[in-house]
Amino acid sequence: MADQAMSVTPYWELTFDADGDPDPGRRDRLLAQVAGRGVEDLVVFSHGWNSDRSGATRLYSRFFEPFPALAPTAKLGYVGVVWPSMRFCDEPIPDFPRAVAAELPPRPALDKDTRHALLETFPGRATVVDQLARLLDQQPREEAELEEFGRLVRLLVEVVPPGPQALFAADTLAEGVPQDEPEILAGSTAALCEEFAGALARLESPGGAEGFAIPNPWDGAHELLRQGTYYAMKRRAGTVGERGLGRVIGQLAKAAPGVRVHLVGHSFGGRLVSFALRGLPEGVRTVKSVTLLQGAFSHYAFATRLPHDARAGGVLQGQQNRIDGPLVCCYSSHDQALGTMYPLASRMAGDAQGVAEFGVGQVLGAKWGAMGHDGVQAVPGTPSLKLADALRRLPAKGCVNVDAAAVVRRGGAPAGAHSDIVHRELAQLVLAAGRVH
Repeated sequence: MADQAMSVTPYWELTFDADGDPDPGRRDRLLAQVAGRGVEDLVVFSHGWNSDRSGATRLYSRFFEPFPALAPTAKLGYVGVVWPSMRFCDEPIPDFPRAVAAELPPRPALDKDTRHALLETFPGRATVVDQLARLLDQQPREEAELEEFGRLVRLLVEVVPPGPQALFAADTLAEGVPQDEPEILAGSTAALCEEFAGALARLESPGGAEGFAIPNPWDGAHELLRQGTYYAMKRRAGTVGERGLGRVIGQLAKAAPGVRVHLVGHSFGGRLVSFALRGLPEGVRTVKSVTLLQGAFSHYAFATRLPHDARAGGVLQGQQNRIDGPLVCCYSSHDQALGTMYPLASRMAGDAQGVAEFGVGQVLGAKWGAMGHDGVQAVPGTPSLKLADALRRLPAKGCVNVDAAAVVRRGGAPAGAHSDIVHRELAQLVLAAGRVH
């Protein structure tokens, strides 16, 4: 199915709702057409945080554009996964124009496009979004108002049983029990806002006169809302991956058993395609590679045992063995979203060690680190390569860490280079992982 806005063909879209249920028309079109189009290698890409379908399509078009020239004899097909995620519109994305840049209010007020995205992403919560926007605009001085803000964030992102999403938030398990309740959903809002505000100040003025100004805690409240919504996106990514994409890949294996599938995920999309491995039907071996671009989930997700807790392991332990090829994890030290903000937001409830005790540098390497910051951890035999070396020779099996900081390096606070992924070298890496020539 060609798309006028798409740089490559044949291209299909798979659309899923928050519970992982696919749009049946788009799914059936892919299953019916892929074999007839002569596709031998199908590249399936999932976005991470994103505001709408048009933004996802632009990303896919830009990322896929070099593929035909890089593999001129390959019979390639392309799939873009669209799922209900969102991003805050104050986050710059390299190479993508931000038409609303001139209209953005100073932080911590909530800009109209982000407000609209919240309403679209969390339907039925308009009153909550209105109250959050009012508090951010007014910035009342009372600590009780900050606590009310935290209550509203929790109300916005909570899931109501018995829906499936509650089962998919965890990245680690301790004796079989999911470890999935971050302090942003349980701790003191005032304390969290102070930590976030301080971290933002350091990111925006590294090495600056940090001690001469007290950060506005409402700057931290704005970041608390951002991270709360990202927690919800993380939960959705697991749901859509296992219940949605994994099942569709199984159906594709029946409809077109000769098609080799290559999964690519950015940010929470990396979590989505990784959970798709857990959703594969028994015996399906059509996934030939997985490439994670700045994956926004725990670097211990694939670990059998955690270094700091021998009773615990990753929720995806062993799932890399479902791939008939490598799991390639790209990371970059320039990714501020995953290097600083992700560890803060991922701390477990009740753990008193925060930024004030660790120090920012130690938080970067703490137990709550993300794939996209330092790669897969605690999986024995995982090599770490520079991007240039990986492009010359890439292992054919197992987890592989690739330092992509040479190209993933542009972007401003608070996300840094998190979305700087549209590079020819990363397209080459996807093809190398899949042994596509």
